[in-house]
Amino acid sequence: MLLLSRLAENLFWIGRYVERAENTARLLNVNYYATLETAGRAREYWMPLLELTGGDTELRAKYGRLDARAISSWLAFDRDNPSSIASSVARARENARGLRDRLPSEMWETLNRSYLSLCFGNEAVLDRDGLFEYCAAARDASQFFFGIAFATLPRDEGWSFLRAGQMLERGDNTLRVLQSRYRGIDASLVTDPAGRALQEQRWVSVLKGSSAYEAYRKRVHTGIDIHQIGEFLLLDEYFPRSARYSAENLYDALAQIERVHPGQHPEITRLSRWLVARLQYSRITDILENDDPSLEELLGDFNRVGAAINAAYFQQE
Repeated sequence: MLLLSRLAENLFWIGRYVERAENTARLLNVNYYATLETAGRAREYWMPLLELTGGDTELRAKYGRLDARAISSWLAFDRDNPSSIASSVARARENARGLRDRLPSEMWETLNRSYLSLCFGNEAVLDRDGLFEYCAAARDASQFFFGIAFATLPRDEGWSFLRAGQMLERGDNTLRVLQSRYRGIDASLVTDPAGRALQEQRWVSVLKGSSAYEAYRKRVHTGIDIHQIGEFLLLDEYFPRSARYSAENLYDALAQIERVHPGQHPEITRLSRWLVARLQYSRITDILENDDPSLEELLGDFNRVGAAINAAYFQQE
């Protein structure tokens, strides 16, 4: 049981770390180029992103400044930041190294290549204006890894734990991005044309950070609308990066694990099913007006599922 617990935990965290690297790469790339087009307003773009990784205290202590270059280095290359692209890839590789005899060789190889290409970067990447290529490489590496997993991993417990980690991280990230935006300067409607244009540009960045811009425009034909964006990223049942889609796939993965060990951990099934139900039957106005459920409550639901998984499967005596 101890061996099973260790392997399950490694696969779960591989899923989380690889997904985290992709999420950070998407957000970093979009924000970096948005600030180049809006000189003097960098703080408005960067602070919500920094809040996702614990704020700017450690960054200021290390770099002594808060600008696009320092933030880009902190989020991309800095191994002192546990949420950076380089840190996430390195931790995923470290978890996979102990599973080399149990993973398809292609999965290990793509993680190892990602480590060699992404984890030794530094500010020289910024000097040659190579951040786009760096972030694109991180995004592509994540998609390549999960594509190989989808094509080669048997649909057993290992697959389910990997998938659970990926979906938990994805849903958590979507909620944190929206939480940071809706409690900031972008939450209320702006009436003057210049302010409105800037606000729309920031919300376009939110959509692009989730690779949701084209899908949103196909689904919603009324332009950039704050509530419509929230509804799409939170409650859409078909978009693969929405919170609802993530919750439903998280539940499916945990239900598959439960079928292997029937009745052993009913609390995980209850919590994950409750999360799905809240997202299925909630209205966007209730969520954004801090009624039941609020963004904070939904994020708490995701965290409770993660804590229950950890307690049930990874803390075996």
